[in-house]
Amino acid sequence: MSGQSLLVPGEITPVRSVPGNIRRPEYVGKPAPTPYTGPEVQDADTVERMRVAGRIAAQAMEEAAKHIAPGVTTDQLDKVAHAFMVDHGAYPSTLGYRGFPKSLCTSLNEVICHGIPDSTVLRDGDIVNLDVTAYINGVHGDNNATYLCGDVDEESRLLVERTRESLNRAIKAVRPGRQINVIGRVIESYAKRFGYGVVRDFTGHGINSSFHSGLIIPHYDSPHATTVMQPGMTFTIEPMLTLGTHEYDMWEDGWTVVTKDRKRTAQFEHTLVVTETGAEILTLP
Repeated sequence: MSGQSLLVPGEITPVRSVPGNIRRPEYVGKPAPTPYTGPEVQDADTVERMRVAGRIAAQAMEEAAKHIAPGVTTDQLDKVAHAFMVDHGAYPSTLGYRGFPKSLCTSLNEVICHGIPDSTVLRDGDIVNLDVTAYINGVHGDNNATYLCGDVDEESRLLVERTRESLNRAIKAVRPGRQINVIGRVIESYAKRFGYGVVRDFTGHGINSSFHSGLIIPHYDSPHATTVMQPGMTFTIEPMLTLGTHEYDMWEDGWTVVTKDRKRTAQFEHTLVVTETGAEILTLP
């Protein structure tokens, strides 16, 4: 694995502005969102609006990823994604969610998830996860992917490739009538082939008009994930695989989650709707 030094918090720039004509999620300006009490199964109109939100989120992530290169700061990536979403009439869902100060999450190397964009400079050999969610027309679309920065070592490159494959396999396992735990079973069994850890404490989630509806999608074979999938159900799958332990520490910022052994980790995510025969990905560019 890369012998690069471990990450430390950087300087965070002021909150970026969003034009007043762009609709905000209800949680902006509040300490926490109002708990979701609606259905997990969405009607056709909601799903269609989620396709739009998902497409914008996917395009914003792609646009930010074009700028990944040694010497670029994670704050610059945030600036690109923020501008793309705002220019397309969408609100960056993470901005102001439980006080999160930025418009996407940037998680490098040993950061599992929820890294805050700041003055941290990307280095040759880093792996960089971008997690982008867009809110438009009253619904959210959420996706993330891990990218290679410059010349990345083989162990890290394989981790990224296999984490992407674990998501693909999990999506193929989605079927109406199956329990949610089939998703985690597929991911965990694949990850075990390579001796990877599977993060347990951060999961996929239901998503619709709510950023996180309360539905939990574990990425390991959880005996508690017995909810049966139904057509129209919308949720994310976002496996987080590690080169070592699945255990974690959290930085003092209350957001940045790092592997306890500081070994590298990768993640991929799509928002899905369950169909009559499987799953449709809603976060396609």
